[in-house]
Amino acid sequence: MRLPSPAALIPSALCSLATRFASKIVLSGLLLLSIFAATTRAYSAPLHGTPLNDGYYALYNLDFNAAHAHFGEWMSAHPDDCLGSASDAAAYIFNEFNLLGVLDIELFADDNRFTSRTRPPIDPALKQGFNNRIDQSNRIADTALQHNPGDANALYCKAVTSGMQADWASLIDRHEYGAFKYSELASKYAKQALAANPTLYDANLAVGIENYMLSLKAAPIRWFLGMAGAGTNKAEGVRLLKLTAEQGHYLAPFARLMLAVGELRDGRTQSGKQILIGLSQEFPQNTLYQRQIARLH
Repeated sequence: MRLPSPAALIPSALCSLATRFASKIVLSGLLLLSIFAATTRAYSAPLHGTPLNDGYYALYNLDFNAAHAHFGEWMSAHPDDCLGSASDAAAYIFNEFNLLGVLDIELFADDNRFTSRTRPPIDPALKQGFNNRIDQSNRIADTALQHNPGDANALYCKAVTSGMQADWASLIDRHEYGAFKYSELASKYAKQALAANPTLYDANLAVGIENYMLSLKAAPIRWFLGMAGAGTNKAEGVRLLKLTAEQGHYLAPFARLMLAVGELRDGRTQSGKQILIGLSQEFPQNTLYQRQIARLH
């Protein structure tokens, strides 16, 4: 299950190219989305009924204050659950992404627009809050793994936090090699979590995004990435994204978003639009979905 280090196999220039895809839309973290042809499939249970569910529902609706409140309630009631602080870290990074315009779906579908965009300054309070929650989640997860190295929840938390650190490094700080290393960790922990609990479907997101996005690179780069242990199989990536979208829970909406991005990148505008319409209906306060739908014809 362990992935070899890419440091000796991939020159820094190739790492930079690869990471733009590997960590552009991973959320460990958290993350990364048959939806291509139809939108009537049943998805996982709605995000309601517990503080953790309510927090993710608020997060996808871009109501970050409510998300923090719900996640804080969960952390108070479950201080030994690393997922609470990892989820609260997600609220911080999503808030920063929203402020910087990173969540604009068109940017993900157009690499030139993404790399040439102008960005406002980073909010230091959001960065500190994010780092604090990442550290808190890792401490709780590491303690759990000391008692049980096969603790699926702890391994999953490590995958989520590593994925989000990759996102911050690449999309906000633009530290490409550091982002690649975090992406490698996210994939490793996700695979270990799935080995411990194959029904932890949310953990498929990181590996699915890795395979799908890296498969878009030219053949020589795919070869180097494969030598480094990175997955570069597009069909496998799509399969894992669909699996997360259909059977995942907290990250299922994000997997659906990634599938919509894939459809737009491949020129299947109408099927991508249908996925976004479904997300907009589920999360009506998220104006990003609505703006993107209005742009599509």
